[in-house]
Amino acid sequence: MARHQELSKVSNTELTLTKLSLGTAPLGGLFGSVSEDQADSMIDYAIGTGINYIDTAPLYGYGTAERRVGRAVSGRRSGLTISTKVGRPLRPGVNLEMDKYPDSDPGIETYYDYTPSGIRRGLEASLERLQLESIEIAYIHDAEDRVKEAIDIVYPVLDEMRREGTLKAIGIGMNWCPASIEIIKNTELNIALIAGRFTLLDQSAQEQLYPLALAKGVSIVAAGVYNSGVLANPVEGALFDYLPAPREVIEKAQKIQEFLKDFDVPLTAAAMQFPLRHPVVATVLTGAGTLEELKANVAAFDLDLPLNLWSELENAGLIQPVNT
Repeated sequence: MARHQELSKVSNTELTLTKLSLGTAPLGGLFGSVSEDQADSMIDYAIGTGINYIDTAPLYGYGTAERRVGRAVSGRRSGLTISTKVGRPLRPGVNLEMDKYPDSDPGIETYYDYTPSGIRRGLEASLERLQLESIEIAYIHDAEDRVKEAIDIVYPVLDEMRREGTLKAIGIGMNWCPASIEIIKNTELNIALIAGRFTLLDQSAQEQLYPLALAKGVSIVAAGVYNSGVLANPVEGALFDYLPAPREVIEKAQKIQEFLKDFDVPLTAAAMQFPLRHPVVATVLTGAGTLEELKANVAAFDLDLPLNLWSELENAGLIQPVNT
């Protein structure tokens, strides 16, 4: 079995995730238009190659990604795990992000709604776009500035919907550690999607967040493995955490890239596989804007790395030892 097909179990559920999973922000047209045929071919390839977990959200293309996922998986749900997100639903309005999501509807806007009725309406609208009656995982989306609401309002609503059979697992989809830690401490999550905090450049998640998740039995989805792009191509103008990468970050990525050449390992392969070092990580989530990019991601994830690669990177002071 190829590495990307290996399965991990979601904590306290019967759900399984392949070690490599498909994120759909690029598939929803993030920073570049994607045709319907391209979207279909990417999802077809992912499922055909054995990837069983697809993550989406209303935000991705303002409903475009959800609709594309729904169309592509229609009639072949067996064995697939689908997740979406709540808290950032859609409504009629003025789309201010057409440059970011060129495939989205100019008459739709996104907003935050962490009210009980808003959470229910948002998830029901997502299920309609996905052509589903229920979903495996619902994540609380971008709760960094809404921690108390996430704990006191959104989690109880999702817990109720889980008992009703609308979803099977509850999680958070976040970018930063402090808010994630607070929510994990005060809820009984199954899973947490954390972007960019356990990568070749940033291992901050293993200081407190990952040990806490391990202790509480919360599975981790490691996303943002390229830190917005700098670990895919560390050149001037590359992004780091959604902003232009500082010179010192680019130089650090370039130093790791040069170090890896002695092992004949591409930077992308090391970046893709790095999160698997920590035992709490169930899957690595990556997006792709083209079929070729998706195929390259699968190949990089499956590439056999030298057994001593991580220890050598540690000895060189380029990454930290794993902390559990």
